[in-house]
Amino acid sequence: MEDCSFPPDSADGHSQRGSVASSATLSRAQDVLIYLCGDSAVHLTVEGLGSVSVQELGRSVREALHIPETAQDAFALWLSSPLLELQLKARHQPYKLCRQWQDLLYRFTEASEEDISQDEPCLQYRRNVFYPKSKELQIEDEGVLRLLYEEARGNILMGRYPCDPEHWTTLGALSLAIDEGTGLEAQQITTTIRGKKLSSFLPVHVAMGSGGLLSTLRGKSSRQTGLEQNLLDEYRKISTPAGTSPEPTQLLHQYLNTCHNLPYYGCAFFCGEIDKPVQGILQRTKRKTVNVGICLEGVYVMDVKEKHVLLGLHFNELSWDHSYPEEQGDSHILWLEFDGEEDGTPVNKLLKIYSKQAELMSGFIEFCVELRSASEGGAAAEMDGEVGAHQQPGGQDGNNKNGRGGRRGMLRRQSSVVCSRVHSLNTISYVDNGKEIKRLKPKRAASFFSRQTSVATYSAVQVTESLEQG
Repeated sequence: MEDCSFPPDSADGHSQRGSVASSATLSRAQDVLIYLCGDSAVHLTVEGLGSVSVQELGRSVREALHIPETAQDAFALWLSSPLLELQLKARHQPYKLCRQWQDLLYRFTEASEEDISQDEPCLQYRRNVFYPKSKELQIEDEGVLRLLYEEARGNILMGRYPCDPEHWTTLGALSLAIDEGTGLEAQQITTTIRGKKLSSFLPVHVAMGSGGLLSTLRGKSSRQTGLEQNLLDEYRKISTPAGTSPEPTQLLHQYLNTCHNLPYYGCAFFCGEIDKPVQGILQRTKRKTVNVGICLEGVYVMDVKEKHVLLGLHFNELSWDHSYPEEQGDSHILWLEFDGEEDGTPVNKLLKIYSKQAELMSGFIEFCVELRSASEGGAAAEMDGEVGAHQQPGGQDGNNKNGRGGRRGMLRRQSSVVCSRVHSLNTISYVDNGKEIKRLKPKRAASFFSRQTSVATYSAVQVTESLEQG
């Protein structure tokens, strides 16, 4: 995404994309579709498509959607496909990036040649990753709120935003009220839910269940009925204190505010794998597929299959770096370093995330850190306060200011899907006595303390004499 160089444009040479229009065609007005989250799109007629910039296209989309000036930074243009998602900069030229799409897929994905040859990106108008949640709370325009709602709802339903039952039930009921109104009777609600299917209101993995062949039809039916009843009960609670129906903007605000309780709301997502803890006599190491979410507040590693957080860290709680393959068959790696514990001993832990997108993730983290550093003051203080309040379930001590030389509270094991599960990670642990690194697990070449927030609030664990002798 940000601060990562793309391959050079191949406009003057042979293009790998067979659907690219000729220069003569590009000189004429062309129809362009900018897709929105949901089922709609903005139809634009663009002249000079080959050289038009994201900034120009964005202006046209904002005019078409009547986005108020106060919210113009809330959205950005993305180039997306099932294989890769990139938020574009104002200076980027989408047409030229489309011509480089296969090169980008080879560079940043593990997709097969066949999948790459068939993949086609589309332009999307989506939430800007760098737009603060505190500003989003101030938006009152219903059109803007609906765009944000549709994107958040899609991420909830596909399981990209893991959430607990109380969250998904509340969000499902709000979605039902937003789409159908708040005046439905019980039978109407049941008919609507069954007509649209539960997966229109609840995460797909929740609505479909995971019983497979072992689940009887009766059991599945009973479970569906229970979920429908929970939605109905929650739907009945949606009203103002006076008992009147809330305005659409109120419902949209409630939905987004509930999503703000999820620390990874608004993240950009990247694909990767991590090592599973070694099990069995043969001690073979297998890998687990993860999503890595990065936003202005921190980094979140999520289990794709289980739909829960494995590790969540604010930027002042980590150091990071990425490494390139050294030999044939090696992987690109994003390294995350954070405080931990090994048999009661305070240690530094390293998590390896294998991904061709490691370079993108590292650059993205660095850009977010720079933005936070540049915005220090009132806005940053307000954001930190908000994040601190929202992430208390993650096992962080809200009273720990984590100043220079201080040490944050240890991450605790939690039952909520939002909370870190450090115990389930296969990490490298070590201590640093200022002269050399003492490894408690497999060797690693160096510490990554050089890659951290410029404020330098993250500190290494200190080694006592007894540890040095161990």
